[in-house]
Amino acid sequence: MGISIWQLLIVLVIVLLLFGTKRLRNLGGDLGGAIKGFKKAMSDEEQKAAAEEQAKVEKKSDDVIDVTPEKKKDQA
Repeated sequence: MGISIWQLLIVLVIVLLLFGTKRLRNLGGDLGGAIKGFKKAMSDEEQKAAAEEQAKVEKKSDDVIDVTPEKKKDQA
């Protein structure tokens, strides 16, 4: 027992009569802006986490000293 298409249309008409198209358009724009801001914040957070992980990897690679045979000859 679900909601039929006719029941949804009746609810939509009632909502349009109560709020009006201008108000619903503003509400839709605000909701879209909020979703866009949320997605941007999430991607910024992922980029920040990736940058921190890269910094950890670079720090670990700085701790390792790799001396190849060519460099040993130059140093001797």
